Amino acid sequence: MMLVGDVTGRTAILIDDLADTSNTITRAAKLLKKEGAKKVIALVTHGVLSGDALDRINASALDHVVVTNSVDQTEHCARCPKLEVLEIGHVFAEVSSHGRAFPTRHGREREERDMVY
Repeated sequence: MMLVGDVTGRTAILIDDLADTSNTITRAAKLLKKEGAKKVIALVTHGVLSGDALDRINASALDHVVVTNSVDQTEHCARCPKLEVLEIGHVFAEVSSHGRAFPTRHGREREERDMVY
């Protein structure tokens, strides 16, 4: 693992789509602190956190880990005080209230046909 740039005295933010074993984010946090970061925060979309991931996070240089509740975090929070959970249900509710997450091909063709040039 290699760091590019100077993190001395700064807050470093790690962003990852998935944390399963948390090996990568804890190794990155260790490097960032070694290089002078004053604080390391991880933002993770899907916190699977299997096996000894929570023990690894608790013992790591990570100061704070923010995960979504795309995976149930109830037990994880009880075992790891560094975790904060963001509720994402409202995002799915908003998408479903519009009937579709993304326009269909047919919908795009209709929109293009109805455009005035």
